[in-house]
Amino acid sequence: MNLKAKTALLIATGFRVGHMPFAPGTIGSLEGLVLCYLLARMSVASAVVIIIGVILFAIWVSHEAEKALGAKDPGCVVIDEVAGMMVTMMGLPFTPLTAAAGFSLFRVLDIVKPPPIRQIQDSVPGGAGIVLDDVAAGVMANLLLRLLLSITEMA
Repeated sequence: MNLKAKTALLIATGFRVGHMPFAPGTIGSLEGLVLCYLLARMSVASAVVIIIGVILFAIWVSHEAEKALGAKDPGCVVIDEVAGMMVTMMGLPFTPLTAAAGFSLFRVLDIVKPPPIRQIQDSVPGGAGIVLDDVAAGVMANLLLRLLLSITEMA
């Protein structure tokens, strides 16, 4: 395996978090939550640019990891959870409550994969398929969290 493939695998697996024997996707999501904390300290516009960059980079890295491992959507790839978690928290206040709710919503949606998340995963090939279903789960979690926040503000 060449240096490019090894580097892609290291990044795609969240610096080997994806090789954890238990719940690597959940731990990858926690890595993403740490980045969300940092993004919450900057302007929304800057955060959006960074998140788009992470998504594009994650697609490329996931594609390279898939090629190196010779497997479709390998379970050790967790950079997609990092990107999905970042989308989940995008533009929302980062508090212990929103972080816990966003994390929980994202994990449930990523695991259950309601429509159209499963269709994206099944129909989009390569790195894009690995990442975009998590981005879709992140969008859904973000919208649900916004709805929950607006309901609790009205009460």
